[in-house]
Amino acid sequence: MMSYSFCLTWILGFLPLGQSLFHFSEASNNNESVLFGVFVAVIVLFLLLDLGIFHRKAKKISTTSALIQSIFWVIISCLFGYVIYRFDNNGNNNVEVLEYFSAYLTEKALSVDNIFVILVILKFFQVEERYYYKILVWGILGAIIFRALFIFVGSFFIAKFHWILYLFGVFLIYTGIKIYFERPDKKINPENNIVVKFCRKYLPMSDAPSLGRFMFFDKGKFYFTTLFLVMVLIETTDLIFAVDSIPAAFAITQNEFLIYTSNIFAVMGLRSMFFLLAGILRKFYLLQKGLSIILFFIGIKMLLELFEIEVEVVYYFSLIIVTLTLSIVLSVAFPQKSLAKSNVID
Repeated sequence: MMSYSFCLTWILGFLPLGQSLFHFSEASNNNESVLFGVFVAVIVLFLLLDLGIFHRKAKKISTTSALIQSIFWVIISCLFGYVIYRFDNNGNNNVEVLEYFSAYLTEKALSVDNIFVILVILKFFQVEERYYYKILVWGILGAIIFRALFIFVGSFFIAKFHWILYLFGVFLIYTGIKIYFERPDKKINPENNIVVKFCRKYLPMSDAPSLGRFMFFDKGKFYFTTLFLVMVLIETTDLIFAVDSIPAAFAITQNEFLIYTSNIFAVMGLRSMFFLLAGILRKFYLLQKGLSIILFFIGIKMLLELFEIEVEVVYYFSLIIVTLTLSIVLSVAFPQKSLAKSNVID
């Protein structure tokens, strides 16, 4: 069982970093500091309730529970967007709330790919379903810390070297094209991952049943379990996905407050979305194409600023909404004739 006190320390650990992140921005104001306090209170409160009350014991998450939690986090995210509109008095509230939702929806779309890779990893290592939630919780806690670091570093260098944004634009165009032409039935073998190879070579790994443990002592020796390996692999996978999502968010807005809050609210709903979509993810096969179009357009939008052409936020917000909606509707209306049997190498 994970240490509750250690989780509390981990959760609270990102607060000083978050405060420095938003005080670093010249655009930040008193209202944003207050809103960040509200954001922190919401995240910490629900994580404490989650870890301390609702999921202290390992158990399988039902589809009904996942649906309720997914709806809950969407509502909370939307309410926070309304709070930004209502109280963040920068004089451009309409723009800021649209930027917030644009970054939020883009991260949500990227999360679908993340869910698929996480599912492949869990299935490959034959993790029992009752331990899924525990692993994903640690993934969320890691995301809170590391994404704050990514955003802080990104905002620091962008403030010093504005041209970095144009590199982000080129990178997003490349990523969009790459994702569009990527084969949906591409084989994935986690054993070939460099992180897995490193852990197996340099850490005392045990193939004994994990029994929900990340590590254990046996006959005076210390061992890491396969569950620990899976957790580390999922954590590094999220970092890789952050390499796409953070530049995309910076291409939408340079307001660190909006980037971080939208990103974390999207990530907070990832666990419940995983349990909700894991079994039907393949049905939405066009989401990958839709995501590639969104990333490509955001990259183009960023590069157009080189020529002093500014795309209104309402246009790319509308594009994101329309693209994601069409991707889902068309996937359901025109299902694939034959789905690949498996994306995991046996």
